[in-house]
Amino acid sequence: MSQQMLTAAVTMNQLQHKIDNIGNNLANMDTSGYKTRNTEFASLLYRQMNNLSDPANAQGRLTPDGVRTGTGAKAASMNFNFANGTISTTDRPLDTALVRENLYYQVQATQDGDEQTLYTRDGSFYLSPYGEGSLQLTTSDGSPVLGEDGPIVVEEGFDQIFINDEGEVVTEQDGENTVVAQLAIVELNRPDLLEASGTNRFALPDLDELGFEMNEMVQAPEGTEPVLQSHSIERSNVDTAQQMTDLLTAQRAYQMNARTLSMGDQMMGLVNQLRS
Repeated sequence: MSQQMLTAAVTMNQLQHKIDNIGNNLANMDTSGYKTRNTEFASLLYRQMNNLSDPANAQGRLTPDGVRTGTGAKAASMNFNFANGTISTTDRPLDTALVRENLYYQVQATQDGDEQTLYTRDGSFYLSPYGEGSLQLTTSDGSPVLGEDGPIVVEEGFDQIFINDEGEVVTEQDGENTVVAQLAIVELNRPDLLEASGTNRFALPDLDELGFEMNEMVQAPEGTEPVLQSHSIERSNVDTAQQMTDLLTAQRAYQMNARTLSMGDQMMGLVNQLRS
């Protein structure tokens, strides 16, 4: 197989990752708090082709030191666009939307038997049974939402429950409101370091390897402005027009490399016929 065919095959494989990622973005257009994922490419190693050692080279040629040819590209990294999505009003009292960037809810998750804290912008919460006579505030898949004192558990018997603009979980019974918990909303100083953990959540990387302390990454929200909007939800920040444009560009690049493979195969077939 020629170098051109190898380069095309490698690039096609990497372009497929970009196309898959765009498909994932489009599939999550209606996912609350979803953040767009962008694929970044980098060139693979170059191949040096020396000319001076070839006796057939003419004197005074324009490339006396040879030429460098590329060997394709690779999907080097996947970056997130953490810009805020559009906030829409809903009728659910447990729907909330964070109104400032870099703010996240904390969710308790269990992985390989160990409990860990994950971060999400999805503020659509629910109540799940928890023990006898109690309910727990959870995400749509049943993961506990963390408050300042841990997972939020409320006693049954209230007439209504809602979350106000201060992030307080409030129950109403006989016309009297009672604050039962406070959402543990945090501000992340380096959201670009977050790692995707599935189900629209993020996890912190190994801070020891990066040389960061926990308090350098996670802190309480600063300022006196409200941190969330109740009876609302943050939509995804997926730009449909941009994603479709990127998809067409990636498909055209894929087709071009596929054509390179086809033409290379035809040329090798012609050479074999001449030899015979």
